[in-house]
Amino acid sequence: MISRCVVRSAALRGTLLAALLATLTGCAPLIVGGAMVGGGLVATDRRTTGIQLEDQSIGGKAESRAAALATLGRINATSYNRLVLLTGEVPSEADKAAVEATVAQVENVRAVVNELAVGANASFGQRSQDALLAAKVKASLVDAKDVQANAYRVLAERGIVYLMGRVTQREADRGADIARSVPGVQKVVRVFEILTEEELASLGRPGPAPAPAPAPRTP
Repeated sequence: MISRCVVRSAALRGTLLAALLATLTGCAPLIVGGAMVGGGLVATDRRTTGIQLEDQSIGGKAESRAAALATLGRINATSYNRLVLLTGEVPSEADKAAVEATVAQVENVRAVVNELAVGANASFGQRSQDALLAAKVKASLVDAKDVQANAYRVLAERGIVYLMGRVTQREADRGADIARSVPGVQKVVRVFEILTEEELASLGRPGPAPAPAPAPRTP
């Protein structure tokens, strides 16, 4: 099942899974898509360096402010190109609405996708399963020959896989199909910013070359 929101080798697979799982401690969200040093996976982030830093700041501020509101909940705020995805659990619908309103007021946030569940916090066992599930999805994206794995950020909560990134419609559809094919995935939620093929091409297009110096004249 796929929902929409707004807006190679076996050795490599094993290395990626190990690297991802090693980062999962406590309630930290699974954030994947960076470079693997020495692993042959090169980071190709489609955000500017400034926006990447801004996203880190937004995520920290959003989680801090949200935690002050829903003290009994477990809230993850993941920002990608200033679009914030809220996942985790809160005790009530009122808490869910309050968290969304508060996060929307964080400086430079463009929009909020509220995927908070109302109910008890997920157990450590469930979070561990989700971490493994997200790692498997990411590894499947790496194995695919027709997508750029680092264009996707992958998170999982309660068997639901969330895909973020700046992608074309083809990449969005293909990425969701790959994620849906992974055993254990209950649903795929797309939280993408859709680019045209022309916009994608322009991201890697170098600036205009300087004009050549005039050739010296022969006397």
